[in-house]
Amino acid sequence: MAKESFDKEIQFLRMLVLTSGAYSRQQFADRLGISVHTFDKTIKRLKEVVSSVHRQLPSEQGKEFAETIRFHYLDSSDPMLLFLFRAKSLKESESGRLSLLLAALDGQPLTAMELLDACCCSMPASLPLPDEKTIRADLKYLEQVGVIKKENGPRPYRYRLRLDLVQELTREELQDVYDFVDIMANTQLPSVQGYLLRDGLKKHMIRNQDGQPLIEPFLYKYHYYSRILDEAHLFMLLGAIRNRRTVSFLYFSPKKGTSYASKNTNPLFERDTEGKLETILPLKVVYDHQYGRWYLLGHHQRYGIMKYRLEGLTQVEEGETVPEELFSENRELLDLRLRHSWLIDTGRAVTVRIRFFNPGPGIANFVKERVLLQGQWGSVTDEEDGDSFLYEIVVNGTVEIKPWIRSFGSSCEVLEPLKLRQEMIEEWKEIKTYYESF
Repeated sequence: MAKESFDKEIQFLRMLVLTSGAYSRQQFADRLGISVHTFDKTIKRLKEVVSSVHRQLPSEQGKEFAETIRFHYLDSSDPMLLFLFRAKSLKESESGRLSLLLAALDGQPLTAMELLDACCCSMPASLPLPDEKTIRADLKYLEQVGVIKKENGPRPYRYRLRLDLVQELTREELQDVYDFVDIMANTQLPSVQGYLLRDGLKKHMIRNQDGQPLIEPFLYKYHYYSRILDEAHLFMLLGAIRNRRTVSFLYFSPKKGTSYASKNTNPLFERDTEGKLETILPLKVVYDHQYGRWYLLGHHQRYGIMKYRLEGLTQVEEGETVPEELFSENRELLDLRLRHSWLIDTGRAVTVRIRFFNPGPGIANFVKERVLLQGQWGSVTDEEDGDSFLYEIVVNGTVEIKPWIRSFGSSCEVLEPLKLRQEMIEEWKEIKTYYESF
């Protein structure tokens, strides 16, 4: 998989959704740090992928790329990362070869040499013929991802399709599994593997529906495309944390005007980019539910604990392994710095005191229920009048907790610290001016 091209298309999709087609081709290219020609090639490639995904539709119902995202409300909720995987996770020769291997295994177990013969006989003339080493590497990959299974017995080993799940369940049981996977993929983190499993179950059920319609009782719509797009890097980073390996990447801060830069492969055309080349020891990945963002936290050899938004990471590559003692030391330091963090803030700890007002007699106290549910380690104390209660918490800074406080509107009053109270007063004054009569 060409990581550079994959990064480009992830940033391309992110910008297309955020701008809703408001940018011209030149503005789009400038923001991505690519040429207009590369922009045209990228959108052509993505249109081809969309048309291949929806190739079962009649030609008059074919979908244009922008329409898929902007106008088809429910289909656009299907994560765009999935068709990126279809487009870029395998080369054309690999995709064709794996399809031939799976077709040959349909109905009978075969050895690697038998699969090599079957593959060579069916391979299109435009693609190179594989050798035994290539076939064995493909079989190892298919076995790792759980598509095939090596049968017990003497050498040479025979491989068969791993269809136990779908073959041993009735249609009603498969429908229950499909509904469960659909719910979990749309509500839990991370989601990409769940979507892939859901799509596989859906295709199997459609092929074997025997005239019965496929019932989909749940419909979901996402507002945070970045959440799905950023999972392209998530599993590499989690693997690097598990194996205590450093990672290097070209980082584009969200504050910058550019979000991507192509690799300089020709020294004659080398140019500076706005991205910053970073090498860190990844320690933790955090998801922000409020804004739908992923964050990478790690230790930089020079600057100590650093935080990065995953949407700014491109050209991610694994590095060397560090000693377990060093990793544990840095992880303990991070946990200590995050002990009073509402999310990922590592600043100075402050005490925040807020008075929340109860809705009134005879009304369910949804304010207190929400504070108890979302208030993390803060303490709640009822006041004597029964009309309000006090909430107190020690947090690293007030930036991250402020949106949560603001979401309660007139149901709360900030008491401490004085600086936060004054900030809230100024913000509500500004909001009031928006609603003044014309």
